[in-house]
Amino acid sequence: MTEFEAIDALLASARQEVPLPSAEERRALREELNLSRTQVAQALGVSPSTVGGWESGRDPSGEVREKYAYFLDGARTKLAEPDARETVAAPGEADPRQEFDGEADAVEALPAPQPCVLCGQPAQHQVAGFPQHLDPGECGKVPAAPGRPAEVDAPQADRKPTGSVQVVPVGRRVKAASENPDPIGEAVAAALAAHAGDVEAATAALVKRAIPDAMALLDQTRKGGRYDIVAHPWIPDILRKQTARGSDEIWEARPKWARPELPAGRHEVTALDINGAYLSALKTHLPIGQLEHSSGFGHDRRRAGVHLITPPAWEHDGVMPHPLGNRDEPGPLWVTEPTLRLLLRLSGPTYALCDPPEIHESFTSGATENLLEKFRVALKDARDRAIAEDDEVTLEYVKAMYSKFVSTMGESNYNRELYRPDWMHLIRSQAFANLWAKAYKAHEEGLTVVRAMGTDELHVIGDWRRVFPEGRGVSEVKIKDTYTVGDDTDSGAAGEPGD
Repeated sequence: MTEFEAIDALLASARQEVPLPSAEERRALREELNLSRTQVAQALGVSPSTVGGWESGRDPSGEVREKYAYFLDGARTKLAEPDARETVAAPGEADPRQEFDGEADAVEALPAPQPCVLCGQPAQHQVAGFPQHLDPGECGKVPAAPGRPAEVDAPQADRKPTGSVQVVPVGRRVKAASENPDPIGEAVAAALAAHAGDVEAATAALVKRAIPDAMALLDQTRKGGRYDIVAHPWIPDILRKQTARGSDEIWEARPKWARPELPAGRHEVTALDINGAYLSALKTHLPIGQLEHSSGFGHDRRRAGVHLITPPAWEHDGVMPHPLGNRDEPGPLWVTEPTLRLLLRLSGPTYALCDPPEIHESFTSGATENLLEKFRVALKDARDRAIAEDDEVTLEYVKAMYSKFVSTMGESNYNRELYRPDWMHLIRSQAFANLWAKAYKAHEEGLTVVRAMGTDELHVIGDWRRVFPEGRGVSEVKIKDTYTVGDDTDSGAAGEPGD
C-alpha cells in the first residue's frame, strides 16, 4: 500500500462523532417515555450508572455513542407522534411542574374544566398548577354522554372488573394489577431462592445491593412525576468536604441533650425508640434543581436549600433541647431548610419561644415536599408488610435501602447516580427536627423530657402511652430501655441509663 493509499484508507475509516442533545434533554426524553435507566442501560449494553452519567453531562464515545444517539433520535420521533403523552419542554423553557406555593401544594379552582393529570377526565381544580380531582372517588369516573343517564356509583367492593384484567385501587386512581410491580418482594424472593432459603445469606446479599436497588426503585417511582430531578448539579464550596476525611460547612442540628436537673425524688425513665426516622424524613422540602445564591433577610417558602444565619438565643435548655443541637461556637453558621423552618416556626406567634433567626445569605432552588413521596410510600408499605408478616429479611433490606440512600448521596464512591449532598443534609436535619417536635409534644403533654439523642432516641418520665402510640410503625414508638434516676431526697442531673 502506497502512502497515499494508506491516507485514503484512514480517511475512509474515520467517522465524525454523532451529535447528542443536551444532558437535560437526554433525561427528559427517557422519562417522557416512562423508561428507567436500567431499561436503557440493558438495551445499550452498559450500566444504569453510566446512563446516569450521560444524563448529567458526560458524553459516550465510539460505537455506544452511535447507539445512544439512535435511541435519543427514536425517542424524539416517538414523542412527536400524536398519541405522545406530553411535549418535552425545551431547555430554557419554564417547566410548569415546578410551580407550587406554600407549605403544601396550592389548590385553586379552574375557570373551566381541564383534563385531570391522573385520569384524563375533566377536573374543576388544580393542585400545584396541575388539573386534578380533589375527591379520589371522582378520579377516573367517565362523565355521562349526552342523552345517556349517568352511571350510578356502586360501592368499590361491589364493582366487578370487565375481562380478565384484575384492577386494584392505588392512590387516587385505579390501575391494572400488572402496572403495580413489587420490585422489593421480587428481589427478596429471588435472593431466598438463590441461597436455598438461607435467611442470613439472603439478607446479606440484599443489604449488599441495597444502594443500586434503591436507585432503581427511585427511578420507577419517579415515572410521570411532576418535577425533573437534577442528579448532579453544580454544588457550592460550602457543601464540599474541606479535606478527604473532613466535613463540609453545613450544620445539621443533631441533638445530644440531657436535662441538667430533674425533679426531686426517684423516677423511672423510659427510653423511647422513634421508628423509621430517616424514612419519615424523606418527606421534606427538597430543592429540585441547581442551587442559586441569594442574600438578604427574606425566606421564600417555595424554595429550599441551605442558609447562613445568626441563630437566636435559646432560654429553655433546662426543659427542652436547643433546636440547633449542641453548638459551642457563637456567631453565624450554615443550616439546612428544615432547621431554618423550625426556628421560624418557634419564633412565630403560635410558639413564641425565641426570636427569629437572622438570614444573611442562602443557596436555594425551587422545591417541593413531595419529591420523594412515592419512593417513601413504597418503602413504608414494604416495611409495614414485613412487620405484619414477621418478615425480617424484607425488613432489613428495606432499612438498608433508605438508610444507605440517604448516607451515600453525598461524596460517596458507592452511589454515582445521585450526587446531592444538599439533600443528604436536609433529610438528616429533617429527622432531627422531627425528634425535636416529639420532645416538644412530650413536654406540652406534661411528660418530663430527660434526653434527646440523634434521630431516634427520646427519654421521658411519665405516662408516655397517652401521648405516643406504641408499636413498630413509622408513626409509633417502642421501648428501647427503662432505668431509674434520682433518689427520695435530692434532685440531680439526668443519669446514664442503668444508673
